[in-house]
Amino acid sequence: MSVGDTLDGLLASADIAPALRLEFTLAMATEFDLSRLRPGDRVIVQSHEDGTPLAVTLIDGEGVRVMVTLEDGPEVRRLAPATTTVERAHSVTVDGSIFAALERADAPTRFAVDLALILAGVVDFRRDLAGGEDLTLLWTEEITEAGERIGQPALRYAVLAFDGTSLEVIWPNEVGDATTIYRDGEPIRTFAPPVVGARLTSVFGKRRHPIYGDVRMHTGVDFATQEGAPIYATASGRVAFLGRRNGYGRVIEIAHDPSLITRYSHLSAFSDDLAEGDRVEANQRIGAVGSSGLATAPNLHYEVLLNNKPVNPLNEARLSGLEPEDARLDLKGVLQKARTRVTGLLDQDRMPVGNVVLSTKGDPT
Repeated sequence: MSVGDTLDGLLASADIAPALRLEFTLAMATEFDLSRLRPGDRVIVQSHEDGTPLAVTLIDGEGVRVMVTLEDGPEVRRLAPATTTVERAHSVTVDGSIFAALERADAPTRFAVDLALILAGVVDFRRDLAGGEDLTLLWTEEITEAGERIGQPALRYAVLAFDGTSLEVIWPNEVGDATTIYRDGEPIRTFAPPVVGARLTSVFGKRRHPIYGDVRMHTGVDFATQEGAPIYATASGRVAFLGRRNGYGRVIEIAHDPSLITRYSHLSAFSDDLAEGDRVEANQRIGAVGSSGLATAPNLHYEVLLNNKPVNPLNEARLSGLEPEDARLDLKGVLQKARTRVTGLLDQDRMPVGNVVLSTKGDPT
């Protein structure tokens, strides 16, 4: 698919009659939100020898297949590909930009954006990096039996060494785990994201609004992931508001003390039986990711309000969890395990690139 394509338009280009196109489209919509079609998604049409359409298969960017057949009336099957989770590591020397260095090394270039977002306020990639910096990454990706990469790779660990300083980042694997930034081995910032495995796509500060097009203050951070992904409270507190707020769409606000509130926006649904005044615990599921309000795609807009004024959620020390000292020791232990993991991968076969299989997922047919 290309920008602007629709399923009906692609079926029309395959010379399928309008009545049959409608049948295929309505059946497909029962298993796939057609408004979420993206460039790169594929549509395959199978026909009988006489040219009569037999089946239409949609393959999205995550490798999920939805097949519609019309043999004895519409029948829909949703198939996920059999995949293996592979862990990879790579070391590069930055010459020019991190993006260019990753491209030359055949590593996912989107990691340059991930690093720039999470390290915003810690390092300025344009001013502080002059070239010659060492960058090591550890990530996971899903591979089909044919060796095809499916979905988006996920960064797990990164270390950037420059000017005698080492910045390391560890991303979470599970609910309650924190993204942690270290400087020279010491944790300086942690952040427990409200959505596990989501991409940080926009940070706190001024930006061009994706809908209105003007430059305005972005009062939180955005996490992009699939519709319906669970959202978790980042700290314990009480539900101060649950409902709709104009462009925010469906919103939950949790008060952690009289001066500190976290806000979760654009939800598709609230957790069952959750009501204003209810007590919630850290890492408790409170809702699901959606695109309600002014949103261009499924995402969570997350804010932290201190005395009713928005502050940077990635910098808010009262949610950072760096104290007490035993917590800092735990974070150092996590860092040491990540370092050992990367070293082992990079040493495999004395090659600059290493990988290890973590798990295999079957095709739930």
